[in-house]
Amino acid sequence: MNMRIGFGFDTHRLVEGRPLVLGGIIIPHPTGLLGHSDADALLHAICDALLGAANLRDIGFHFPDTDPRYKGIDSRKLLAGTVQLLHDKGYAVGNIDCTIVAEAPKLNPHVPAMQAVIAPLLQVDEDCVSIKATRNEGMDAIGNQEGMKVYAVALIYKRAH
Repeated sequence: MNMRIGFGFDTHRLVEGRPLVLGGIIIPHPTGLLGHSDADALLHAICDALLGAANLRDIGFHFPDTDPRYKGIDSRKLLAGTVQLLHDKGYAVGNIDCTIVAEAPKLNPHVPAMQAVIAPLLQVDEDCVSIKATRNEGMDAIGNQEGMKVYAVALIYKRAH
């Protein structure tokens, strides 16, 4: 079986006046992530991990923030588009493993809801979607609640013909 791994990373600044969207769900918080789309850093990191595994460049190449079609777009659409690009190249998703780095809010209670959104988009079981959350212990901009960052790895495999 032809398997590949990919790594993804995304970071966004937290600002007032925007909803906090992570993993395709809105999480109650006084600030949200700033970006051209809905700024869902978790889904963006997953997209980059999947695209990297398939050697399909990165999210900015396929869904540039200079394109008005993507202004305010729901990142679930970007993830679905990414999965289609994988399928077009003959790959399917095996699993993903992600770590969200954020000082607040507490994200662990929201992990099952995120998994329930992401798994069908990836066309995998929820058990194949690992999401962890950690803090930066008050260090740097993330620790000062100025932003969030997300790391993701993905395993893909060549589909049988």
